[in-house]
Amino acid sequence: MNEHLPARAVAFDAYGTLFDVHSVRQLADTLFPGQGSALSQLWRTKQLEYTWLRALSDRYVDFWRVTEDALRYAANRLGLALDDADRTRLMDQYLRLLTFPEVGDVLRQLKGSGHGLAILSNGSPEMLEALCRHAGLDDLFDHVLSVDAVKTYKTDCRAYRLATHAFNLSPREMVFVSSNGWDVAAGAWFGFRTFWVNRTGLPHDELGVAPEAEGASLAELPAFLAPRH
Repeated sequence: MNEHLPARAVAFDAYGTLFDVHSVRQLADTLFPGQGSALSQLWRTKQLEYTWLRALSDRYVDFWRVTEDALRYAANRLGLALDDADRTRLMDQYLRLLTFPEVGDVLRQLKGSGHGLAILSNGSPEMLEALCRHAGLDDLFDHVLSVDAVKTYKTDCRAYRLATHAFNLSPREMVFVSSNGWDVAAGAWFGFRTFWVNRTGLPHDELGVAPEAEGASLAELPAFLAPRH
């Protein structure tokens, strides 16, 4: 087993791990006073549910479409009058999500220590390109991998295989990092070493598998990746 060998590459989930999906809350609250948090939470929940349903049913559409469909549903569910202009503003905000405070420093530290870095995300290529450009992270990743290449969504193993193929490595030579417990579990099932960014202190999912390590932020990742003697 390779558990105590340094990982050669790290693949990061994007949404919720590097980029704060709830940074749309401020704009949502401006458009719908007092409803920003509820809209952001329901929007994200339905976004994920739609990816799982479409993957299970082999009914792929890209993540931009999924995200817009989820926004429409969330607004309808909350009884909000979402006109075309407001929908466009909220969708555009998804191209400018804020990174979590530690992200830039951690990525630069790992890049400097020689790790291969990738994003492995449900996001469409255009969405991920816009996010990285807006955050100034363009030069830090060796690969920005979108499930659009295989026309399905995580947790399909074809999505995770994009990372091993990109680096020509086995799953055990990589660490997969996500803030989503379901994503970490599926990554471990695929064979990755896993690090869970457990920002809200959630319990482990009861799926018979656990992350190899976890932290309250990405700031704890470099210590996990450091060579062990």
